[in-house]
Amino acid sequence: MQITEIYKSLQGESTYAGLPCVFVRLTGCNLRCSWCDTEYSFYGGKKMSPEQVFEEIVDLSPDGGLVEITGGEPMLQERELVPLMQRLVDSGYKVLLETSGERELDRVPHAVVKIVDIKCPASDEGDSFHPENLENLTNQDEVKFVISDRADYEFAREFTRRHNLPERVNAVLFSPAFRKDAAGARNASNCLLDPQQLAEWILEDNLRVRLGLQIHKLIWDPALKGV
Repeated sequence: MQITEIYKSLQGESTYAGLPCVFVRLTGCNLRCSWCDTEYSFYGGKKMSPEQVFEEIVDLSPDGGLVEITGGEPMLQERELVPLMQRLVDSGYKVLLETSGERELDRVPHAVVKIVDIKCPASDEGDSFHPENLENLTNQDEVKFVISDRADYEFAREFTRRHNLPERVNAVLFSPAFRKDAAGARNASNCLLDPQQLAEWILEDNLRVRLGLQIHKLIWDPALKGV
């Protein structure tokens, strides 16, 4: 497996936000989102066997706990990743998989929580989601939309309504996009869309969604890696 980094921090997003979590960031992505804040994961990294990855997770969190598999796009390494996720589940870990849904998700172990980041138009990857993956979502999974402007919001709103996402999944998350070069200030000034504006749109439309903020970027410098 090609690995960019493995580290322990607080989960910054999803309904698991605020919990201690081991992050395994796989190298490589076939998308190029306009606001991507992890471009350093596109290339490089180091070769590790699934056994080495597992051992490093155990060293960081020996008594189980939360593990997030992220990237890049982790499902590009599906062949080795799927057995690793199953081993983590069997060993008592709660496993989250952060994915764009551009790759098929039917082989993801059932116990793994899929957090599917469906790309909005301003990402420049708005047609990347695999519609068949809607059938692979369960009531433990989560769907996330990263929103940069009103057009993104309307896309996310209509997608949520058309596919009745609140009835399909555990949570639908609407999150304001952060500037990819965000640094220094640990506040909402680094967001491309003011969270207050997004909150007001959600309330106005009475959507059954959750406003999500990347709290790790409010705790630490948003340019800092490994947190």
